[in-house]
Amino acid sequence: MNLENKNEIIDYSMELPWLNGLNSAQQNAVTSLNGPLLVLSGAGTGKTRVLTSRLAQLIASKTANPYNILAVTFTNKAAREMRLRAVELVGPMAEQITLGTFHSVAAQMLRRHAELVGLKSNFTILDSDDQLRLIKQIMEADGLDLKRWPPRMILGLFSRWKDRGLTADKITKSEAGDAAQGRATALYKVYQERLLALNAADFGDLLLHMLTIFNQNSDILQKYQKQLTHIVVDEYQDTNIAQYLWLRLLSATHSNLCCVGDDDQSIYGWRGAEVGNILKFEKDFPGSKIVRLEENYRSTGHILASASKLIANNEGRLGKSLFTSDSDGEKIRVAGYWDGNEEARSVSSQIEFLLKDGQQLYDMAVLVRAGYQTREFEERFIAIGLPYRVVGTRFYERAEIRDALCYLRLVYQQSDDLAFERIINTPKRGLGEASLQMIYQLARAQNSSLFAAASSLILSDELKTQAKRSLAQFVDNIVRWHSQRSNLPPAALAEMILEESGYTTMWQMHKSPDAPGRLENLKELVSAIGEFDSLSGFLEHISLVMDNETQTTDGEVTLMTLHAAKGLEFDTVFLPGWEEGIFPSQRTLEENGGAGLEEERRLAYVGITRARRNLFISFAANRRIHGLWQSAIPSRFIAELPQEHLIEDMARGLAIGRVEPVMMGQAVSCVGKPGYGPGWQRMASKTAIPNRVTPKRDAGGIIDQAAHLSFNIGDRVFHQKFGMGDVLNVESDKLDIQFDKAGRKKVISSFVSHK
Repeated sequence: MNLENKNEIIDYSMELPWLNGLNSAQQNAVTSLNGPLLVLSGAGTGKTRVLTSRLAQLIASKTANPYNILAVTFTNKAAREMRLRAVELVGPMAEQITLGTFHSVAAQMLRRHAELVGLKSNFTILDSDDQLRLIKQIMEADGLDLKRWPPRMILGLFSRWKDRGLTADKITKSEAGDAAQGRATALYKVYQERLLALNAADFGDLLLHMLTIFNQNSDILQKYQKQLTHIVVDEYQDTNIAQYLWLRLLSATHSNLCCVGDDDQSIYGWRGAEVGNILKFEKDFPGSKIVRLEENYRSTGHILASASKLIANNEGRLGKSLFTSDSDGEKIRVAGYWDGNEEARSVSSQIEFLLKDGQQLYDMAVLVRAGYQTREFEERFIAIGLPYRVVGTRFYERAEIRDALCYLRLVYQQSDDLAFERIINTPKRGLGEASLQMIYQLARAQNSSLFAAASSLILSDELKTQAKRSLAQFVDNIVRWHSQRSNLPPAALAEMILEESGYTTMWQMHKSPDAPGRLENLKELVSAIGEFDSLSGFLEHISLVMDNETQTTDGEVTLMTLHAAKGLEFDTVFLPGWEEGIFPSQRTLEENGGAGLEEERRLAYVGITRARRNLFISFAANRRIHGLWQSAIPSRFIAELPQEHLIEDMARGLAIGRVEPVMMGQAVSCVGKPGYGPGWQRMASKTAIPNRVTPKRDAGGIIDQAAHLSFNIGDRVFHQKFGMGDVLNVESDKLDIQFDKAGRKKVISSFVSHK
């Protein structure tokens, strides 16, 4: 990445191969080079190709020199892919494009002007673990009850403020509320002051500081505005307010801002993304042009039609309809099961059938709404020996990797107190609480770093002999390793540090069953460091790697959350757990109301459009969540799917959202033909009580609503699982019942009988 001017590119003439094969809408997006442009790119419509072709077109047409172009993405993986493709199209000159994530570009800018906000150019970028420890220290010093006000919650509040571009002086009383006993704003101010004292910044600061610099130093802003004349933004629907303000400032003079995104795939509101940024693009940038990419090159007709029908229920969208030149393909299969275990067994049977039919495991995925939903599938896959992988804890978030990184950070910058705290007694060095408190007290008295205080302390007689000897060895090692930075390759230096510190030995001697895996992880870390020319470059890379970069591995089914699946695609996708309360998430609905429901629906849209050829959606009547059994009713999203695009035997039971359980029990068997699931057959037989009211249906299988609503508020009823109860509310075929022993539950009326 480069922000410095280069010599003018050499005049040349060439054909433009990147325009070949583009449809008319794609060509329009690629060749509309000046003025504000919003490219609404639906799922699977060739967004990446449009982005890279646009970069090539800017350069080849002489509209902009490479060093005049800024391209920002949300993941390092996307940035690398975009740069690689651009170089393939127009050659090495594309390397001069300023291209990276929001955080990486802002970090490079900030290092150039760090002193303007009270930092040094070699500031440390803290990860979430270090941020948490820092705010915990501040809150403890302020005498706050950490159980009443969890540090993670307060840190989340700070993060939301930074996502909105708010410094401490801009926080109103109503904004702060009663968080931390009304002291949240003061804590925010102290937290920012402590970061400056540590010569550190967190992720939110990278953009927040640059907004401060731009707003207070017009000459610096004008320099970047003059240099970066054409800006391209990927995944614009995921931008927060701070990113939006940063882009507006940079593009204010030339307005050559091209934003590519999909309002129907804005699913990260919980981490600060503001879908309003893309919805009000035309208002924010007068004279803007909108190009819609609607031809999908990924999925079949039935899948696309279902996704389009579902998302059309959202009001907050700009509107587009996906279509394909491909065939309609297989209809979507929807099935209901007695419980989560039966659902997992059925999914595994489907996978085995598809394997026999010639499909590959790496082209199949099970996508869940919440991480805990993977457990039943993992247990089932293990039981039958089905290879799988769970996309979960990131490599750099593992404890042993964090420890190793803190060694490297302290070697790089001795004033990194948070790194010092983590590793001073890891492995154990015989430094007790009294010795550590002495270091802290001296650091406060000298207004110095903990490492500087430790260096002073070993020159005195304050410590006991053994503690003094251990601390002196630690300090000497850090100084010696620091001096070796320019003499050794980063990987060799890291290997030396891990060996000589005793950290590798600690895990070699550890008796825990996961110790060998931790040692393998440390080896992988050293290997990763070997790809960098300097320790500082590696550390900054780690600080900025926030995206979940996963590649499907041959021979394994992928288990992951819907959020993590965005941007991926598979031939076959299973979407289990489509039940009210799980999906849409009850917590999201309670916290965000209608806006939360629309984001949940966008998440469902993302899940559906991950599938190329086969899509299975399922729900269970009962599910064990965090150890407790809960009854469930099908998700409202199932009722919003167009029945003509579902398996015909199922579609009859989905009319206008009134799902009769036995009809919905027509799960797809392992031989690929519709049949009643065994769990639903058991449920049907158990609930076949003489007084049970059976819904009437018309000739087309549609439920007779008048006949179906045969329960009234106050009725005394019986449920096979939950026992006796009283009806509190009636809504269509769903009853809200207060059971004598099981408490308040929502059930489908055909599961209960009058008593």
